[in-house]
Amino acid sequence: MRRRIVSLSSLLSQQDPLVVPIGYDAISTRLIERAGFPIAGLGGFGIVGFRYGLPDLDLVGFGEMSAAVRDIAQATSIPLIVDADTGYGDVKNVYRTVRTYEDMGISAIILEDQVSPKSCGHMGVLKRLVSADEHALKLRAAVDARTDGSFSIIARTDARGIEGLEAAIDRGKRYADQGIAGLFIEAPRSIQELEAIGKSFDIPLIINAAESGGTPILTPNEYKELGFSIVFYTSSLFLRVIEVIQYSLEFIKRGEFPEGRLLPSFKDLTDIMGLPAWAEIGERYS
Repeated sequence: MRRRIVSLSSLLSQQDPLVVPIGYDAISTRLIERAGFPIAGLGGFGIVGFRYGLPDLDLVGFGEMSAAVRDIAQATSIPLIVDADTGYGDVKNVYRTVRTYEDMGISAIILEDQVSPKSCGHMGVLKRLVSADEHALKLRAAVDARTDGSFSIIARTDARGIEGLEAAIDRGKRYADQGIAGLFIEAPRSIQELEAIGKSFDIPLIINAAESGGTPILTPNEYKELGFSIVFYTSSLFLRVIEVIQYSLEFIKRGEFPEGRLLPSFKDLTDIMGLPAWAEIGERYS
């Protein structure tokens, strides 16, 4: 059965601000669902890092990314917002990207305005932008490519770190005119910049609360007061996963087991993997 596409506006009518933990594989995304979150995000940084062991420098193509997203989408039923990078090419590629993710039942994709090869917005590497006109055309193509009006397009600009805040806001206004459902100005550096962005738009705004990144980390309600409706927690899960793995490996080196941390039982683990449902199918036909 095909996943149901839930529009961004519908989700915001249920929860505002909308808190979106970012998963990176099937288990992390399923755990987001089991924790009671109504939505999850899938970020390129985490998928590329955990699935391929690579930095987010456009080293993984659309075929590999869409295969990863398909695997994850099959493991959960909640709506998903997917990082679609630059659309993987020109407007023709954007059309294909939209149709592919829409067919998977993804609820929204994010399209950014970097020149390929792109890089993570919080990494200190050289970034270049396409023109605002070129990205506006990509966004218009993405909106036109939809066959389901509930499928949402989110525009992202990385102009803050390259051209400055004023240019980023100007680009955001240009993009907001293309029929998009939300706007994401990446990597504002201060409360004052957050305030300036929030006052500049009526469209739903996304903030990337990336721990270890450059944007101030606030509570969801504090972001809401500044004008942001959607809060991405992009690095929170995988930073802690890496912390626990490194911590545990130090104990294993000594032939010990870490103490003082609550570990899931083996049954908990297999339940998360879906064993009860698959066992029931096996028993039904045995």
